[in-house]
Amino acid sequence: MTTIDEIRENFALLDEWDDRYRYVIELGRTLAPMPEAEHSAANKVNGCASQVWLSKQIDRSAGSEPRLNYLGDSDAHIVRGLIAILLTLYSGQTPQQILSTDAIAVFDEFGFREHLTPQRSNGLRSMVERIRSDAREALAAAS
Repeated sequence: MTTIDEIRENFALLDEWDDRYRYVIELGRTLAPMPEAEHSAANKVNGCASQVWLSKQIDRSAGSEPRLNYLGDSDAHIVRGLIAILLTLYSGQTPQQILSTDAIAVFDEFGFREHLTPQRSNGLRSMVERIRSDAREALAAAS
């Protein structure tokens, strides 16, 4: 699995946005396949121009604090890549770690604010908010 630091380093090596987009699409191709049953209305992320699904599993086996694991999918190649970056940041993290990680700041650092359409930016925010909402729910359930 690629780390966020590896993605950051690879982005730094790519000067042209065409190359960065190709890299993001390649990241999307590394997503674990999402079973067809997970492409459900409950997993659909509203607010995205493309079809986007995020499926969460809560792992409580690692001790006291649960960890949220995700599968994600989209019908758009670039969005699959954005999901891959999001899951690199968030999947496998505790709710507290998720809530303390500002994914939008990471995407801004990569330069996406200037290079995503307003619709894609809104969709990205919807995906981040879905994951943060899951983290808040997991925290509430644990207390």
